[in-house]
Amino acid sequence: MFQVSSFKFQEVKFIYQARSKEGKIETGTVEASSKEAAAVILQKYNVFVTSLKPDVPSVFQNRSIKFFDRVTKKELAIFSRQLALMLNSRVPVTQSLKSLSAQTKKPGFQEKISKIAQLVEEGNSLSDSFAAFPDVFGDFYINMVKTGEASGKISDSLYYLSDHLEREYDIASQIKGAMIYPAFVIVVLLAVVLVVMFFVMPRLVSLLKETANEPPLFTTIMINFYSFLTAYGWIIALGFIAMVVFIIYYFTTKEGKKRYDRLSLKIPFISEFLKKIYLVNFSENLSTLIGAGLSINNALKITKNTVGSFVYREIISDVEKRVSEGEKISSVLVRHPEHVPLFVVQMIQVGEETGNLDKNLMEVVNFYQKEINRSIATFTAMLEPILIIFLGGVVAILAISVLEPLYGTLGTI
Repeated sequence: MFQVSSFKFQEVKFIYQARSKEGKIETGTVEASSKEAAAVILQKYNVFVTSLKPDVPSVFQNRSIKFFDRVTKKELAIFSRQLALMLNSRVPVTQSLKSLSAQTKKPGFQEKISKIAQLVEEGNSLSDSFAAFPDVFGDFYINMVKTGEASGKISDSLYYLSDHLEREYDIASQIKGAMIYPAFVIVVLLAVVLVVMFFVMPRLVSLLKETANEPPLFTTIMINFYSFLTAYGWIIALGFIAMVVFIIYYFTTKEGKKRYDRLSLKIPFISEFLKKIYLVNFSENLSTLIGAGLSINNALKITKNTVGSFVYREIISDVEKRVSEGEKISSVLVRHPEHVPLFVVQMIQVGEETGNLDKNLMEVVNFYQKEINRSIATFTAMLEPILIIFLGGVVAILAISVLEPLYGTLGTI
């Protein structure tokens, strides 16, 4: 058995069975761009191919592999900075990539870097080699590297990409950090309610039956709630699980993602926060690409694919189309006041008139990045006391429901 590979941009793994000249049956895998290409590769080994089929993993295996091999923004930022440092120190590209591949811990990313090094060794440019892995290196990343290659300042482009990715990672980390506390409070609250419902309430009900005392209002409500859960809890649980599974599945579809995007941009406070993030993304990427020498049309086309919102992608598509027809960016954006504030339109308009569009866009970025940081700080400051009051109120109701009838029972003894 032997394994062979011929790396292409869209390679596929095939499982083959072949017979050697000696008549021995051999099996293995071969990587190629198509079934025909795989057969050609195998013929070079002087074997007669009897079976050749794609190695298709199960849906579960495929999703698991993609999940665990997914390259995060933090990992890509570190890779970009390390590569920039090595290139700045005049270490050859292939040697730099091989060194980074050897020290990368994630197997999937390690393999990709190794194959990029192989492509560069074969004479491909670094940007074209990155383009072989669009799931890791997006259009924006590839075009920035391509611009660096053209200007002879590839390390500067990589440094910028590292800073850019770190900023995006920092914002995501701040949002996740702000959600840890409320998530913890909700988990604790659910645990307390479950303990009271399924351990305390059964004993309290039997105690009240023995004493024949009329339970207080809160206790009556809790007993009725407990009885309801006992009778229909499994139906509610199954219904809830089915609903969650359906919602998750629906929002993974294209139509579901679009609807979720539109809904999220209509929720008070959250919508304003998301708009700031999308505007920062749009402005920074467009500014960088224009500053790097790309035409406005090409810059808009690439920027459109980097914005994580269907709504804003549609707006940018409209801008791209109308700019190609001779209109200005600001004159198109002004038609979308719900999603693009007048401040942004005016800054872009001034930039277009003065020839400093890239600089004015970066002013928009700086303004909204400060706004995002303030929004996160305000959200955290508001949420903590609200959650404390809510948690205290629920615990107080549970305590009254349990302790009041107990004191009443003790008073009758």
